[in-house]
Amino acid sequence: MKNIQRLPAVPLITVDPYFSIWSCQDLPTGDDTRHWTGERKRLEVSVETDGREYRLLGHGSAPAAELTGCHVRPTVTEFEYRVEDNDIRLSFCTPLLLDDLEQMSTPVTLLKLETSPGHSVQAKVLLHDDICYNGLIHPEMTGRSVQENGLYLAAMGRQQQNILGHSGDHICIDWGYAWMASETQTAFSRQAGHYALELRGKAGQNPLWAVLAYDDVASICYFGVPTKAWYARNGRTIREAITNTWEQREALWSRCESFDRQLIRQAEDLGGEDYAELVCASYRQSISAHKLIAGEDGRPVFLSKENSSNGCIGTADVSYPSMPLFLLYNPELVRAMCRPILRFASCPVWPYEFAPHDVGRYPYACGQVYSLRHPEDSVCDPAGPSGVHFPYYLLPASAQVYDLHWQMPIEECGNMLLMLAAALNADGDLELIEEHLPVIEKWAVYLEKNGRDPGEQLCTDDFAGHLAQNVNLALKAACGLGAYGLMLERLGKAGEGAAWKEKARKMAEGICTQADRENHTALTLDGPKESWSLKYNAVWDILLDLGLCEPQWYSRELEWYLSKTEAYGVPLDSRKTYTKSDWMLWAAALSSDKSILERLCAPVARYLRETPSRVPFSDWYETTDGRYVGFIARSVQGGIFMPLLRRAWKSWA
Repeated sequence: MKNIQRLPAVPLITVDPYFSIWSCQDLPTGDDTRHWTGERKRLEVSVETDGREYRLLGHGSAPAAELTGCHVRPTVTEFEYRVEDNDIRLSFCTPLLLDDLEQMSTPVTLLKLETSPGHSVQAKVLLHDDICYNGLIHPEMTGRSVQENGLYLAAMGRQQQNILGHSGDHICIDWGYAWMASETQTAFSRQAGHYALELRGKAGQNPLWAVLAYDDVASICYFGVPTKAWYARNGRTIREAITNTWEQREALWSRCESFDRQLIRQAEDLGGEDYAELVCASYRQSISAHKLIAGEDGRPVFLSKENSSNGCIGTADVSYPSMPLFLLYNPELVRAMCRPILRFASCPVWPYEFAPHDVGRYPYACGQVYSLRHPEDSVCDPAGPSGVHFPYYLLPASAQVYDLHWQMPIEECGNMLLMLAAALNADGDLELIEEHLPVIEKWAVYLEKNGRDPGEQLCTDDFAGHLAQNVNLALKAACGLGAYGLMLERLGKAGEGAAWKEKARKMAEGICTQADRENHTALTLDGPKESWSLKYNAVWDILLDLGLCEPQWYSRELEWYLSKTEAYGVPLDSRKTYTKSDWMLWAAALSSDKSILERLCAPVARYLRETPSRVPFSDWYETTDGRYVGFIARSVQGGIFMPLLRRAWKSWA
C-alpha cells in the first residue's frame, strides 16, 4: 500500500457511536480532531526535542512535524513523522476483536509513541473536555487524578450528570467520564479556560503508552432498563478494565497486528490492494457504530445506531447490509442484532404481520420510532432532534401508533429471515430460531402472499422514495422464502423445508422472467427496457445454495453493471447517478471472478482517495463527482466484507 494512505477521514478512536474521534484532513495537524458528526473533540499530541515543540496531532501554534507516512489498517492507525533527524511513529489501536466480546466491548483505545533507536523526545498528550459534552457551551467539569501500583489514572466529566439524558442522530454524549492512563504523569488539569486530561512523558528506548477510555455509566436504555456495556454486565468497573488493558497492552497490540496482517493478506489475495483498502477503511467504522449489551436473559444484544440517517437503534435494514463482517468473525453477533427486533415484534403495540423497522432511537430501545402516526400525516420526530421518545413498547394494539404508508414490510421480513438463516448457516445454532419460530413463520407467509409483485412501498434505500414492483425487493422476498425453507430443514422438517424452497424457486423464476430485458433485468417488473438496478439481494441465492437463478443470469447482470460504471462506481439504479458502496460490494459477490471484483472495487477506492467530502467513509455518494450525499460513519460498511464471506462459504475463481 502507499506510504501515505489518503482517506476522507482517518479513524483515531473508534469505540462506539459516542466515543469516536477522527482526523478529517490530509495532515493530522491540519485541523482539530472531530467526532464523526463534525463536532470538535480535541485530542492533541506534541513532542519536544532540543527545546523545540512540534505538533503530531491536532491544531495549534507550534510548528507541525513533517508527515512521512499514514497507514490505516483494520484495528490500527499509524502516523509516521520526521522531526529533525528523528523518525517518530504515533499509533492508535482500538482492539475491536469480534471473537472476543469482552475485549470488543471494553471502551478503550491504546496510544503508542515511538522514536528512532538512540533518540528520545518529551511528549504531551491532551484530551480536552469537549469529549464530555454536546455542543459548544462549556459546562462545569469535575475530575480526579490518582496513582495505583505504578499506573497514573485521570478522569473528568460534567459536574451535572444526566445519564442517558437525550437521544438523537447528530448528537454527542454529555454524560459519563473520559479517562486516561499511563505509567508516566497523567492528570486532570486546567488548560486556558477549560479542562483536559494531560499526559507528559518520555518516548525513547521504550515507547510511551497511554490508554484512552470513556465510561458512559449506562450505555443503553433497553426496554425500560438502563443497561451497561457487555464488559461491565457482571460488575466490572472502568478502572478495572483500564488496568487490565494496561497490563495486557503489548499482547493486545500484538493480537491486533496479527489479525490485521491476516485480514489484509486475505483481502489482497481476493481483490487486490483496492479491496484491501476498502476493508481497512470499513472495519472499525462498522463495529463502532454499535453498542454491545446483555439482555435480561444474559444473552448478547448488539445494537446499531443509524449514524447520520436518523439515529434509529437496532434498525433491521441497517443490520442486514452490515452482517457479512459479523458472519465472518462471530455469527452470534448477527443473532444479537435480531434479538431486539424479535422482542419488539412480540409486543401488543406491534400487531402487524410483517417485521418492524427498528426498536427506538439511540440510546433508547423503546419501540419503533420510524413512521410514527401524527396529525400532519407524514413522517416526523415527536421527540425533537434530541428528546427521549415515549416507551411505545408498553402500549396496547389499540394505540395504532404507526403509519403503514411509511413502513417497509417486505424489506424487513426478508432482512430478518435472511439474517437468521445466515447466522444458522454460519455456525448451526438453532436456539433463537426455535424460540421464535411462530413469528418467523408469520413473516415467511407475509412474503409468500406479498413478495412476488411488491406494492408501492419503501425499501432500505428509502431515500429513493416509494416504488412499486421493485425487482430487487421481490428477489429479497424469494430469497427470504428460501431462507425459511433452509431453517425448517435444519430443524428436521425436511418436507416442509423443501416445499418452501420450491415456492422460493417458482417466485424467483416468475420475477426474473417478467423483469427480463434481454441483456439485464429491469428496475421494476413492468419497467422500460432502459431501466435497471443493482440486484444485490440475489447474493443469498448463491451463499445459501437456494437454486433460484441460473448462473448465466448473474453473468449477464454483472456485465450490465460494469457497462454502467462511472468515475466513482456503478449507480444504485437507473433513476439517479448516486450509489451505495455496500451494495456495490454485495453485487461484486454475485461473481467468483476476481477481475470483476477488482473492476468494481477500483472506483470505490478512488472515491476514498479523491472525494472532497471530508467525512468518515460514506456509503451514499455521487458516482460522477465523488461527493457524499448524506450518510457517514455507518455500520452498513460491514457489507464491504461480502466478497470475503462468499470466499469463506463458497468458492472464488
